[in-house]
Parts: sequence; C-alpha cells; structure tokens
Amino acid sequence: MNKRLLLACLCLVLSTASLAVKPKQAAIASAHYLATDAGHEILAKGGNAFDAAVAVSAVLSVVEPQSSGLGGGGFYLLHRANDGKQVMVDAREEAPAKAHRDMYLDKNGEVVRDWLLNGPKAAGIPGLPAGMVHLSKQYGKLPLAQSLAPAIRIAEQGFPAYPRYVEAIQRKIDVIRRYPASQKAFLINGRVPEVGEIIQRPDLAKTLRALAKKGRDGFYSGTVARKLVKASQKAGGIWTRADLKNYRVKERPPIYTTYRGKTLVTAPPPSSGGIALATMLNILSAWDLTEMAKTDPAKRVHLTVEAMRRAYRDRSVYLGDPDFVDIPVKRLVHPYYADGLRASIHDDKAMPSDLLPGLKQVPQGNHTTHFSIIDTEGNLVSATLTVNTSLASGFVAKGTGVLFNNEMDDFSAKPGEPNAYGLIGGEANAIQPGKRPLSSMTPTFVMGEDEVAVIGTPGGSRIITMVLLGILDFFDGHDPASWVSLPRYHHQYLPDAIYLEPNALNPGLVKQLEQRGHRIVRMSHPWGFMNAAWWSRQNGQTKAASDPRWTTGKGEVR
Repeated sequence: MNKRLLLACLCLVLSTASLAVKPKQAAIASAHYLATDAGHEILAKGGNAFDAAVAVSAVLSVVEPQSSGLGGGGFYLLHRANDGKQVMVDAREEAPAKAHRDMYLDKNGEVVRDWLLNGPKAAGIPGLPAGMVHLSKQYGKLPLAQSLAPAIRIAEQGFPAYPRYVEAIQRKIDVIRRYPASQKAFLINGRVPEVGEIIQRPDLAKTLRALAKKGRDGFYSGTVARKLVKASQKAGGIWTRADLKNYRVKERPPIYTTYRGKTLVTAPPPSSGGIALATMLNILSAWDLTEMAKTDPAKRVHLTVEAMRRAYRDRSVYLGDPDFVDIPVKRLVHPYYADGLRASIHDDKAMPSDLLPGLKQVPQGNHTTHFSIIDTEGNLVSATLTVNTSLASGFVAKGTGVLFNNEMDDFSAKPGEPNAYGLIGGEANAIQPGKRPLSSMTPTFVMGEDEVAVIGTPGGSRIITMVLLGILDFFDGHDPASWVSLPRYHHQYLPDAIYLEPNALNPGLVKQLEQRGHRIVRMSHPWGFMNAAWWSRQNGQTKAASDPRWTTGKGEVR
C-alpha cells in the first residue's frame, strides 16, 4: 500500500473513533450459543472484547472440534479503542523442523492424500493456545484462568451433541477408528453419538487447566508437551519438543484499503484474504454495484466473478509466508494495479482462466470457525480459527484431548497440485521447516464515520468471496442478518467455474451468465458459517447475527 493511502486510512480511523458514540451493549456472534454465552459471561465479569475472545475461542475448541481447537490455529484481527491500535495476531500453525518439501510424495512423485490429510504427520505445530495466552496477557483485563473457566466447565460437565457435530464424526469415522485416543474423545462405547447425548471431554479439560495454571508453558512444555510429542512420534508424526518450545505468536500490521468512503482493515499474509479482498474491491470500485443490482443483476455477478478470478490468480502465484518469501504487497493492493486488471474485463464476455498468465491448468480433483465481537468500549475482534478440514487429521494425542490439525495440506505439497479445497499454489507456498502455510481466512473490519462492521467466515477456499459478498451487501445498506444469510456464489481462478449454492441465482440470471461464457456448477449443499456484528457510531446501537444455515431461531446449533 502507498504511504498516502495508508495515512488517509489511519487518520480516518483515529479521527472518527474520538467522535463515535460508544456501543450501548456488546455484540457477539459465534458458531455456537455456548461460546457466545461464554463471551458475554466474561464481559459481565469486567473483561473486555479480548478477554471474551479467549473465552469464545476456548469454548469453541470444546464444542466445535470439527472446526477449531487447541491443536489448531488462527488469526485475530484487533482494534483497541483507547488508542486506535489495530493489529493482526498471527497464531497460524507452522511446519515442524523435520518437514521438507517432498514429504507427502510417493516414489513416483505423486501426492499421497492420506499422508497429507490424516494422522499426526498431517499436522503443523499449533498456535491457538499461544494466541489465547497472548491476547489475555497483552490486551485483556482479566486473568487467563478466568477467561478459560467457561470452557473448562463445559468440557467437564458436557454439552449436548448437535447434528453438525454428529455428522462430522460420521464422515471421519474410518480415520477416528485408527486411533484409540480419538475413539475415546469422539465415540461413546465405540459408536457415533446421537443428537442430544451429552458429550464430556475430561482429557481436554485437564489440558485447558494446565494452560490456565501455567500459561504458555502449560501447553508448549512440561507434561502436556511431552504427551503430544510422544503420541505424535508413536503414530508416525514428526513433532519434537523443540518444535513446541520454539513456537511464537507474531503480530502483523493489517492490510488497509478503502471502498466507497470507508476504510477496510483486513488480514495480511500469511493470509491471502486481505490482499485478495483489496484487489477485488479496487477492481469493482469503478462501477456502482448497488445501482447495478437493481438494473442489471447479471452484469453485477459477472463483474464480481471476473474480479474474483483475477484475485485468486494472484493468490496462486505470489502469496505465502512473508517471513520466507517476498510478496509485492504494495503493488497488489494499489488502485493502479487494479486498473490494469480491470482493463482486461469485458462487460459481456467471461475471460477463460487459462488466458491469464499464471500457473498452468491442473486436473480437477470447510471447516473453520469465525466469531465477531464488539464491546461497550468500542474494542473490536474479528477472529477466524481453524484445524483445516472437518475434524482435521482425526488424530487425538493420548491423555490430552487435543485433536491435531491437518494444516500441512494448506501448503503446496507439489507445485500446481490442488489441495483439499481445490486451491493450487506454487513455490511461494512450498513446504519449509518453520514456515506458516498460506490461508484464506479473512477477518475484517469496515470502518466509517457513521458505522462499523466486523465480519468473517469459515469456508476454506470460499472464505474470501463470502466476505466480499457480505461487504458488498453492507454497502448496499443491509444489516448483519442479511450479510450472513444472502445466497453465495464463488469463483477461484481454477477450476474455471462459478460455483452456486442451492437456489443462489434464478434460472434467468444463470442463463445470462452462461451466454457470457461462464461455466456454472450447482452445488447440492450450502457453505460457510458467517458471524458478523455492527455498531452505529451515531447512536451506539449494535447488532450481531449468525448464519441461519446452521442455527435455529433460538440460537441453537443445527
């Protein structure tokens, strides 16, 4: 980003903060009502949004293991009200010291998907425990133990199994049955739990207690660390105690951009989300999309898809861990760069992805969680956490309750080879020891003089486009309930197709897109689990909303 634009963004954020009416009540939206309740419980005890973020994260690690957990990682985008500080806390997993570029290739040089997705060898060194400790120590007001107390209580007393939880276990059952500790964690007397049965996680409660008592050392050294490493190595993994001891959270400056008079604060690398979001919005800034939605909705979708196509092409070529590769961030988020990309877009014709310079076409070959918090001081948290695919590697370390992630799949195991979400990558995202894999997680703030939006979602490769559509809906004048529920479509450069949720676009609109040359793929299932919050700086009103695809009207999780 050029210095003039960055200065303008920061000045807008700081000047409007001093004039804002503080939120009259806190707003929290998460993927599970118990996590949301825990966040409000911590706020009621005198904590701030950052303490609440610790509580929400910890409870989600108990009740939503298919999406996040102590064995995973994530990104926390923060805004601190008293001084305007904005930062992304990078608690992303990283490759173990013994990892190497070709570790998932067989003797013929082909990727072995089972090695990459299942078992302890698929796991990077987790960052979530360190991230929660960092949030509590550097930004919170309460002791870490107090913020972790709701999660410990729920892990010990139990929570009712819900359909999404049960379905995740059913899908992963063959892998779960490989490992005794996984069976203990997720099965009841050797069978898949039924909806409504109470799920208790005593081993995970013990690990949370160790974290609460000893902080970082409660997970990354001592008894828990020894158990994690022993279990990993016994089952074919490559973790060492030095890997755990050496893991560090990193603070990174956010990506800033502007759109229609408001400042967007979003995730920097090793997330690809912020740069891609800035690229797409810069391209789309040339058109009045709100008016176009009324007069020519097919053209709006077409132009939006073409912006997606170009942003995902850049993702595949340029992006990776900024500590290992040079990323041309300033160029990629600059409006002039978007001008050049926009020049190749035709109003009435799709551009085939193979005509864009980049990686060659490859054969075709979502589970994360997000929460948004606004507290009554105006502190903001947009957090996206993950273990990668549903129930991750399926491997639980004996005596810890910790489910290992399978984030090594987010690296490029082989240049041009698609990962579990169909995303391709090149040398910038190749496996290296200590490196953090590229992510699509896109926690974001939209900040204006009159209002603030906090938004993000899980959804693998589709995260960035979901956040884009939610933000465009915000600029269309709608509230969080609309952002999280509107129908979704997606394009990611390769495979070269527009993916549609069921009934996302009407048949007439689909026909117009096909006439422009777009290939349409209708999916049989919805995707994402967006959780968003909003604050009016004019009257202090707040709103929060969770994706209705997976929640009931009573806030229960389906």
